[in-house]
Amino acid sequence: MPPSYDFAAIERRWQETWAKLRLFAAREEGEPFYCLMMYPYPSGRLHMGHIINYSIGDAIVRYHLMKGKNVLTPMGWDAFGLPAENYAIRTGTPPAVSTRTCIDQMRQQMIRAGFGYDWSLEIATCHPGYYKWTQWLFLKLFEKGLAFRKLAPVNWCGSCQTVLANEQVHDGKCERCDTSVEQKDLEQWFFRMSAYAQKLLDGHKRLEGKWPDKVLKMQKEWIGRSEGSRLDFEIVAPGSSQHGKTLSVFTTRPDTTYGVTFMSLAPEHPLIQDLVRGTSLEKSVIEACCRMRNQDAILRTSEESEKEGIWTGRHVRNPFDGTLAQLWVANYALMEYGSGAVMAVPAHDQRDFLFAKKYGLPIKVVIQPEGSSLDHRTMEAAHIGEGVQVASGPFDGIATRAEAIRRMTEHARQKGFGDFTVNYRLKDWLLSRQRYWGAPIPIIYCADCGTVAVPYEDLPVLLPENVEFLPTGESPLTRCEAFVATKCPKCGRPARRETDTMDTFVDSSWYFLRYPSPRNDREPFEREAVSRWLPVHQYVGGSEHSNMHLIYSRFFTKVLHEMGMLPFDEPFERLFCQGMVCNMAQRCEEHKWLAADEVNGGTCVHCGRPIQKEMAKMSKTKKNGVSPDELFERYGADTTHVAILFLGPPDSDIEYEERGVQGVHRFLRRLWDTVAERAEATRGLASLPRGQSVPGRWRVVRRKCHEILKRTTDAFETHSFGFNTCISGGMEILNELRDAGAPEDDLSRAVCREVLDLTVQMLSPFAPHICEEMWRILGHEDPTIFRVPWPSVDLSALAMEEVEIAVQVNGKVRGRATVPKGTSDGEALRIARGIGTVQAALEGKEVVRSVWVPDKLLNIVLK
Repeated sequence: MPPSYDFAAIERRWQETWAKLRLFAAREEGEPFYCLMMYPYPSGRLHMGHIINYSIGDAIVRYHLMKGKNVLTPMGWDAFGLPAENYAIRTGTPPAVSTRTCIDQMRQQMIRAGFGYDWSLEIATCHPGYYKWTQWLFLKLFEKGLAFRKLAPVNWCGSCQTVLANEQVHDGKCERCDTSVEQKDLEQWFFRMSAYAQKLLDGHKRLEGKWPDKVLKMQKEWIGRSEGSRLDFEIVAPGSSQHGKTLSVFTTRPDTTYGVTFMSLAPEHPLIQDLVRGTSLEKSVIEACCRMRNQDAILRTSEESEKEGIWTGRHVRNPFDGTLAQLWVANYALMEYGSGAVMAVPAHDQRDFLFAKKYGLPIKVVIQPEGSSLDHRTMEAAHIGEGVQVASGPFDGIATRAEAIRRMTEHARQKGFGDFTVNYRLKDWLLSRQRYWGAPIPIIYCADCGTVAVPYEDLPVLLPENVEFLPTGESPLTRCEAFVATKCPKCGRPARRETDTMDTFVDSSWYFLRYPSPRNDREPFEREAVSRWLPVHQYVGGSEHSNMHLIYSRFFTKVLHEMGMLPFDEPFERLFCQGMVCNMAQRCEEHKWLAADEVNGGTCVHCGRPIQKEMAKMSKTKKNGVSPDELFERYGADTTHVAILFLGPPDSDIEYEERGVQGVHRFLRRLWDTVAERAEATRGLASLPRGQSVPGRWRVVRRKCHEILKRTTDAFETHSFGFNTCISGGMEILNELRDAGAPEDDLSRAVCREVLDLTVQMLSPFAPHICEEMWRILGHEDPTIFRVPWPSVDLSALAMEEVEIAVQVNGKVRGRATVPKGTSDGEALRIARGIGTVQAALEGKEVVRSVWVPDKLLNIVLK
């Protein structure tokens, strides 16, 4: 009797075997291949988003092992951050304790899943042996002037009680807790990432075709390169410290400068306080600024949203004609764009037009469309198209925008009040966090020496564990005097430590460099090891990190390259972004999101109201998640891997279906049964020679097998990773095998054996445990299938000999068809039904049977 498929025992046995063999440990010899999956935050349990990410990466690792590569496949933990601290606040469990517990749980889940990692390389960013080097790298950037402190408007999350980088704010809300973000002015630490804007853009040229287009597009938009002009307006503010100073603006439309009738400052602009201090408008202006700063940035800049502003009581002088224009604060001006000051031309900018109409400000036409004459008194919208310069002094009559821009900017340069320039949307990276669970910033403040770096030999600055970590709006470390009080490294006098911690994205901006030498206590990474293994050959993770981790890590790599510490300036050679795993979510107007057991017959069990359904990303909030542990328990790890890869293209969002998982489980069981049934009859047969001619039905089976082998090999080699079609191909082979029946002679048995071997090999990256076991059942004695070379396609098997057959209906020829030699009767009938003349003869009639003379004739018998 064939052995039964006991997935739990099989998976446990092979996981133990891989560990003993150290299958996933990097070796000294062989072509290096560094395959890296984005490391997780240790939340305590794996979710299905982890499963798809790590299943894709696991398949890639196993394929390259079979290709003979020397594979580096590490895993670690993005272990600092707000979730652990928030959990600690709720439960009273110190973050260090809860994080270690979560790491242990998730590591065991990953081992249970069978994911192939070299656990000897494991890192956790909250370990002092890791964050010592995060601090070391901070000091390197500080030495280079790339880490600096300044007073700046920051995004403040009142719920998380900390500041957020621009990249962590979505639609005006905190990405983590969905709370509306406010604006505050605080002294904060930044990395000067804006200085690398063009270098980050230039690097995209080498990533094209290797990174997803959508990621490069998102980064380009986030960096936001704009070519334009800088123009300097004089501030006219008698009695103010700013009187007579220059207010510079960036504009892409210097051709409209004669039409400036007011100037808009962003409500976050640092000059506003000085401009209104001591004036009758001070109180009203400051109150209006506070209100506008807390409005959503997208709504503020939308043409459709309500425009709001207030006059400062001050003016600016137009550098072209000397006219004065009122200086306003406007909600649609942003500090993220240019200098935070916008010259307002109501006649030729729609937002300026709406603002001017609301507040009764002048509108001056300086570009007339060809063949018409605009009147500012009757205009219903701004004219933003081409036209002829008018009311523009010596530039009147210029007929094209490009020419007007060129000549007017050239004039500004010659006169010293402007120039051609490039502006970037990308701002400096705000890295200060007023929370406890993060890497301390290695800076000391001395009353005599000022801001002083902690000496390298004093690293790490340890995060104290006995800390009251309830959030108060300032770092909990400020209340830990044992941490704060220190001595100045320069003068030895009493001094105080920086109490903010670093953004956790600093930790993940370089973690990939640490893996090749994770226990090195002399430097953050071993230069020789990094040169050998990096840049990462294949990186796998989510596109939601496009403008955070993926751009931060590129910035760090470029900085370290310029410092001579890295021989490359891009961290990831190839990037693959998996889609999200979605599931049906159910909600009730009264009780919001509902779990499956809170719904009965389409109504809410709590209030009886009808529920609404939507397909959405699996999440705790929407209660539509599926536990990987439950799937492992019911179906096994292999079924879980194969199902998540089979449900759709891995780079697209996947709609989870329990029936799909069940179908995959049935497929694996059928494959197991087929291998077990035919293993003995095919054992010990010699390999089929290349180019061997195979007659009849088994030739079709063999051709299908090599066709799917080619498809699977291409999925890996072209980096498309369309594993869903590879798995469906395995199902096609199985169907062909079972349709062919039991092999009857030595040749058919040899073909059957080859097809079984190849099918098990090509499915092994996706279903590793069961394929290992089936490989043994087939009689192979290799320690592991993953040290058996990946099979090559026999191109001769793909050649399709074709014959022409006659198609009869009740004995009368109704058409002819060209079919592959060896076509089955069912396939011949399918092809025949597609012939127009045959279709006409069959219309409205019942087919009794068909008579198939292989490779010659098909006769369809009608009632």
